[in-house]
Amino acid sequence: MEQRFGLKLGEIHVADRPRAWPLGLTLARAFVAPRIALAGDAAHGIHPIAGQGLNLGFKDVAALAEVVVEADRLGQDIGALDVLERYQQWRRFDTLQMGITTDVLNRLFSNDIGPLRAVRDVGLGLVERMPRLKDFFIRQASGLSGDTPKLLKGEAI
Repeated sequence: MEQRFGLKLGEIHVADRPRAWPLGLTLARAFVAPRIALAGDAAHGIHPIAGQGLNLGFKDVAALAEVVVEADRLGQDIGALDVLERYQQWRRFDTLQMGITTDVLNRLFSNDIGPLRAVRDVGLGLVERMPRLKDFFIRQASGLSGDTPKLLKGEAI
C-alpha cells in the first residue's frame, strides 16, 4: 500500500495476524437504544449472496432517515426511544427474513448432495419458466418489495 499511495497517512504496518470468521447470519438483539440506532452491518450480518447485505443496509438507512425526518416534522425528539423503535419495527422482520433466506440459499447452493442438487435444479427450472414467480424473486432481491422507504423509490421524504 505504501508503494501505491506513498506515506500520506504515515507508515503502514501490520498490527496483528490475519483472522477469519465464518460467514453466517448474525442479528443484533436490538437495533435501537435511546439516542442510538444500528443500521447495515452494525445491525445484521448475512452471507454475501448477490449483495443482499448492502441492499439491506441501504434500506435501513432510508427507513431510519424517513422515521427521523417524520419525527422532526412532528416536533418529536428524533433520538427518543419511541421514535427509534418505529425504525426497528419497520426493519426487523425484513432483515430477519432476508437473513434466513440468504442462509438457506447458501446452504442449498454450497453443497453437492445428489438429491438436493436435483431439487435445486428442478426449482431453478420452474422459476425460469414462471415469469411472475421470477419477477417476485427479483423484486424481493432488489429490496423493492414490502414497505419500501420513500428514498429507495426515488421519492422525497
